[in-house]
Amino acid sequence: MPENLPAPNEPALDESVITSLFPEEVVTRALVRDVELPGGVLGSGTMALITLDNGHDHTRPSTFGPAGLLSLRDALDSVAGRNDIAAVGVTGKPFIFAVGADLTGAALIRARDEALAIARLGHAVFRRFGELDVPSFAFVNGAALGGGLELALHCTYRTISSGVSAVAFPECFLGLLPGWGGTYLLPHLIGPAKALKLIVENPLSQNRMLRGPDAFSLGIADAMFEPADFLAESLRYASVVLRGDDPPQTPPAHGGAARPPVPPRAPLGGDKSPVSAGDWDAAVAAARFYADGKLHGAAPAPYRAIDLVAAARDRDRDQGFAAEDEGLADLLLSDELHAGLYAFDLTQKRAKRAAGAPDRSLARPVTKVGVVGAGLMAAQIALLFLRRLEVPVVLTDLDQARLDAGTGHVKAEIAKLASRGRISADAAARLTGLVSGSLTKDAFADADFVIEAVFEETSVKQQVFAEVEAVVRPDCVLATNTSSLSVTEMAAGLAHPERVVGFHFFNPVAMMPLVEVVRAAETDEAALATALAVGKALKKDCVLVKDSPAFVVNRLLTRFLGEVLACVDEGTAWDVAEHAPDPLGLPVPPFLLLQLVGPAVALHVGETLAAAYPDRFAVSPKLRALVEAGKTALYQPDFSVDESVVAILAGGERPSTADQVRERALEALAEEIRLMLDEGVVTAPEDIDLCMILGAGWPFHLGGITPYLDRTGIAEKVTGTRFRL
Repeated sequence: MPENLPAPNEPALDESVITSLFPEEVVTRALVRDVELPGGVLGSGTMALITLDNGHDHTRPSTFGPAGLLSLRDALDSVAGRNDIAAVGVTGKPFIFAVGADLTGAALIRARDEALAIARLGHAVFRRFGELDVPSFAFVNGAALGGGLELALHCTYRTISSGVSAVAFPECFLGLLPGWGGTYLLPHLIGPAKALKLIVENPLSQNRMLRGPDAFSLGIADAMFEPADFLAESLRYASVVLRGDDPPQTPPAHGGAARPPVPPRAPLGGDKSPVSAGDWDAAVAAARFYADGKLHGAAPAPYRAIDLVAAARDRDRDQGFAAEDEGLADLLLSDELHAGLYAFDLTQKRAKRAAGAPDRSLARPVTKVGVVGAGLMAAQIALLFLRRLEVPVVLTDLDQARLDAGTGHVKAEIAKLASRGRISADAAARLTGLVSGSLTKDAFADADFVIEAVFEETSVKQQVFAEVEAVVRPDCVLATNTSSLSVTEMAAGLAHPERVVGFHFFNPVAMMPLVEVVRAAETDEAALATALAVGKALKKDCVLVKDSPAFVVNRLLTRFLGEVLACVDEGTAWDVAEHAPDPLGLPVPPFLLLQLVGPAVALHVGETLAAAYPDRFAVSPKLRALVEAGKTALYQPDFSVDESVVAILAGGERPSTADQVRERALEALAEEIRLMLDEGVVTAPEDIDLCMILGAGWPFHLGGITPYLDRTGIAEKVTGTRFRL
């Protein structure tokens, strides 16, 4: 073994020291019971079946902290010395197999020897499943994430329920790597290309999860059974495997499948991989290319994981696990992980209850929804309300052709869902019957919630609200999907301005998780509570914001993009400005963002903000020129550039370097965030970060943005203090 890869599991810290690192660990206990395996007159012997259970229901999934790992070790100790068992099995509590390491405790690790001890302890326990004197079986009955999936990989055989909704390695999404066997075992099981898709590509694609059938088709599991009798069928499978018979064949229509008989297995990675060096290297190169396209080197975890998979082909188990120990120890102390854990906590906790929200009991029931407008955005909103609330939804427009197109879009999308098996034919028929269109707003007379999605002009929206107020009940909530205009101004001429609220979706409506719920000057608590309850019913995460120009996400993106465009106006080459933010690892570069938003929309928002804050926001002359020339895109469908757009962006006598562009844009963000907090646009920096993560897709490794501005010193340089003390 190379000297730089010490043997895994060698003593590091005393167990009491390790467990003390996680003082609030919810311990997952490993509970052992004997199960007689079915099969024939004499059966196939006894299995020692370990059930992982933290004592809570599925809303608190089982995780592994030090005490949980030691409980699992003790369970293995109790069965390892027995000569009366034919196999060892492991499964989880209802709906959950195990979801990996205890992230709450991971954030408390401060020293490398502590991190290394946790890494080695995980390996020391998990690897025993592949090194017992009898075969081991993982019965994956529910969610298997991170360390949970790694535990299953250490077992000799794996079955999975067709009802499992989450199988994944989310570590690189958070700033870690699969460090308890994942980067070594998975490529040896299913090949490096498929393994790297799970380890790197899926986490960097909005943390994509696999379902049970996907995991089976990739070869992660040997057999798949339906949820209703999953454990019974898995035990029958184990019995057949132990006897060497043909595996049980559950009809695919019932969620079952199994591969042909498999010979006795050695632990994964014991033999040289059948994948050629060339194919292995090609898979690794493809993963690096993908990571570069997403991150440009901004976060270390995916690259460290790729390096480990690259080396796994020629390493034995001890070497592979030792390398994972070192990688995990380094990343557990990284700034990116701590930002990722902060972001994860925001999305899992703060996002579920908007800061400053009124009493939920004030919310009124919503049994019918009205949508003013029938364009694409309005149709997307109508479809979402229809699917989530399952109440009548009526769209209105002044033009019959537009109205037909809008309702037609909704119905076509419902039909697509049915054709793909996402909803039943009966559900599709019911939803289709709930959507309708009207040329008059009288159709809103019995609506409880009406949202407008018309042209972004204050006078137009004021007229719409006046017309709607004339026909709806006094307690009907009126919502606007404006992205930048004053909600207070829209409501000013109404008899009941207290029921008007901002309800700003992001595009595409079905995918983007954020809704900015805007409190106008006279919005009452009942309207706010109703809007927040509706947002929750739509399965959106809501952030409560004060009525101010462009609210949070668009205000910050406009300030950021405005500084980049100002550099181009001054003479910076467009491609220098385009790649200046690359070291941040943002989801899209500036000019591609401009293209996705639409130059005309960006100009409109820019004009709104420039009118409100002329000292900090200016309208880019070159952006205005693009709009006046009718240009909508720099990049053409083949991602070549439109030279006529490049010509408009050329010119200027004071070019900046990429570093200068990036520094200028980040300092502007720091200034704007401090001003927004001082104005009370949101209650805390956490809400700024939550908005940027959920509404703009800014990455976890930045923590949204304020943790990055703090740790780089930009916040203190610009504002005199850190955002998070």
